[in-house]
Amino acid sequence: METTRQGNTGETVERVKAGAHEAVDRAAEVTHRAAETLSEKSEQMMDAQERLMEHAREYVRENPVTSLGIALGSGFILSRLMGHR
Repeated sequence: METTRQGNTGETVERVKAGAHEAVDRAAEVTHRAAETLSEKSEQMMDAQERLMEHAREYVRENPVTSLGIALGSGFILSRLMGHR
């Protein structure tokens, strides 16, 4: 009777261990996939930032006077907003 109980306990422990290992493996897989997705999105964001910067440079080269006016106007508005605090 004691041997049967020990055998059942051993089987239960092994099933629990196997289930825990499966859960850890699944969690690791999901984490790995999430990290890959974040890496891809990060690369896409960096590419978008580079494209926007290049477009801004082109605009300034093609429209220097307008760009200067926009910069001065933005600076004036920001100084007025910050000065009232």
